[in-house]
Amino acid sequence: MNISPTRRMWRYLPLVIALAVGGALLLSENVDAEPVNLAPQRTVQWREFLGVNAHFLWFKPEQYQKQIRQYQKLGLDWVRVDLHWDRLEPKEEDYQLSTFDELDRTLTAEKIRSVFYLVGSAPFITTAPRGADFQDQYRPRDASVYALRLALLAKRYPNIDAWQVWNEQNLPNNWRPQVNAEEYARLLLASHQALNVAAPDKIQVMGGMAYYSQMPPRGKTLMFEALGKLGVQSLGMVAAYHPYSMTPETDEPGKNEVLLRGDQLNAMLHGAGVKDVWATEWGWSSYSGPKEMQDLIGIDGQADFTLRRLALMASQDYQKIFLFALSDLDERASVRDQHYGLLDLNGEPKPVYSALARFLEITGPTLKPGATPVLKDVPKTLYSVAWTRNDGKRLLMYWSAEGTSITLPEVKNAELLDPLTGARQTLNDYNGIRPAVKPTLQILVW
Repeated sequence: MNISPTRRMWRYLPLVIALAVGGALLLSENVDAEPVNLAPQRTVQWREFLGVNAHFLWFKPEQYQKQIRQYQKLGLDWVRVDLHWDRLEPKEEDYQLSTFDELDRTLTAEKIRSVFYLVGSAPFITTAPRGADFQDQYRPRDASVYALRLALLAKRYPNIDAWQVWNEQNLPNNWRPQVNAEEYARLLLASHQALNVAAPDKIQVMGGMAYYSQMPPRGKTLMFEALGKLGVQSLGMVAAYHPYSMTPETDEPGKNEVLLRGDQLNAMLHGAGVKDVWATEWGWSSYSGPKEMQDLIGIDGQADFTLRRLALMASQDYQKIFLFALSDLDERASVRDQHYGLLDLNGEPKPVYSALARFLEITGPTLKPGATPVLKDVPKTLYSVAWTRNDGKRLLMYWSAEGTSITLPEVKNAELLDPLTGARQTLNDYNGIRPAVKPTLQILVW
């Protein structure tokens, strides 16, 4: 059976959809699974499209320098780095910036492009009640003070490419005592105005929303929707969110939520006037438990999940995506959060790093939109993404929970590559090749 790439309706949602209907769309659509064959609409250049979250300030310079060297071997440029205001300014105007100064010099020397986000209220400005836990997780008392600090950093570090305003402000534990879109909008507007003066040539990014920006209670309202009603799309800032999920495709078995919801939200944002949409966090931990929200998938599962999700997200209308994260963390992080890295604590590659390196070697630095070939004997749970490589070779990335095979009757010769294991197989059949289908990503090249 030949499945047309136009079958999935969400690729063609009109871009005039208003943010005001976002919540209803994300909650009401039928997302039952069926074969999904995607033909991307635009070229992807990995160096510009794919970055990583890097917790450089957790480490000594010699440690993060090793991490940077490993990262550069992948042929990528962009990093997203966390800055915690309460640590940079533990007392009012008592700035602790020496370690940041050194990191900035390193990133500049290595020509690493960066987006930094400032999060966490400093002690002198937090709205937290006296003696309350998590003082930094409360909003600042005065949005203009936060904005002035962001502007100060932007002027001090002119080689940083982008500045992001807070992080996951749609979650209660990042905007205590309760999520409030109007309060965050004030922080965003003040920051936008301050950065326009201090660093008018730098990219400005809204704080990365957790998931698809759902707000409590029960996630029925999108913070993007609430901010859209306040007109923040007119600021010209990058919109950002964090599409984490249980598996690469979905949170529920038998659903295609990642494609459906990401495509809908990106279409809404672009249609409302937002030029660029970034996924500033996504990924999986390789932790071994005890279980903390994410299922236990181990180091091999982390590699598998990362490649499958990357194949999907590259076909979507994001302008940049940042994998979480470059390196594992030490015991200062939670058990789960210690193990999101491409690298271990010693800066050595984990299986996910090696798999990503093979993937990028197979694809080359740039992929152009491809046409889905004629497919027969297609399992119901098949996912495929068609590309054309710079050298003119065609690529089909595919996988299915049903481990069978598919037939490509018009393809007589191809190479089958497995980026997880490095295995390669040459296929030749004048009646059309029949490559094996696995639950993990396979790449056909012909």
